[in-house]
Amino acid sequence: MTNLYTDIPATSALEELAQRYGLEIIQASLPDTDDYVLHFDGESLGILRATDPKARVCVDFCRGAVAHRRKFGGGKGQDIAKAIGLGGSYCPGVVDATAGLGRDAFVLATLGCDVTALERQPVVAALLEDGLRRGRDDIEVADLVGRIELKYTVAHEWLANQPGDNLDVIYLDPMFEHDAKQKAAVKKDMQAFRSLVGQDEDADQLLEPALHAARCRVVVKRARKAPVMAGRAPSYSITGKSNRFDVYALAKVEAP
Repeated sequence: MTNLYTDIPATSALEELAQRYGLEIIQASLPDTDDYVLHFDGESLGILRATDPKARVCVDFCRGAVAHRRKFGGGKGQDIAKAIGLGGSYCPGVVDATAGLGRDAFVLATLGCDVTALERQPVVAALLEDGLRRGRDDIEVADLVGRIELKYTVAHEWLANQPGDNLDVIYLDPMFEHDAKQKAAVKKDMQAFRSLVGQDEDADQLLEPALHAARCRVVVKRARKAPVMAGRAPSYSITGKSNRFDVYALAKVEAP
């Protein structure tokens, strides 16, 4: 069980969240360790280290880089929008099967998609639920956050249990190892996230159930020079400066 530290009295909402994700609330100050720990400060849930408390990572759809991208991110001209198939009048539903901190799910929601966000790691799912909760209370993003439904589940098992050809688009962004030359440039929040989650070593298991469940396409986000998922070549790829989107096209992205 993962500890959740707080130095304020736990609310009933915090206790319910802790129970849902198997977290143990510890009424105490941060432990003196270099390891990242889960902490509630009275407003939001975050991960941080006592040795560097300012480098706190939480899910925030209202401020910071996520908010900046919402306002200035390029809309349907973004590579992710092209990969999902947002060029026409139909706005597909998307299953983000590796939701993480919800950034891509939120981008897709800003583009008009209803998103089902799957996350299996309990601390990450708790962070995402907390961010969605706060987003629903913010007038600027409440409608956008309302398009995201979080499911705490193992993605490849959930996908395998879906009827075939039932979901418009399935989006996969497994945690991949960055080029050693780029590691120094990895931001602190992603360093914290990776220390918590590690690598998705079973990521290849996602492709087959995703292809089974998707109606229109499966989209896989990869590092620019990373090998294709499960050794299976995509229909085509959209390549940017550091990432690429491998598109497995099954049918035209349009209403069923």
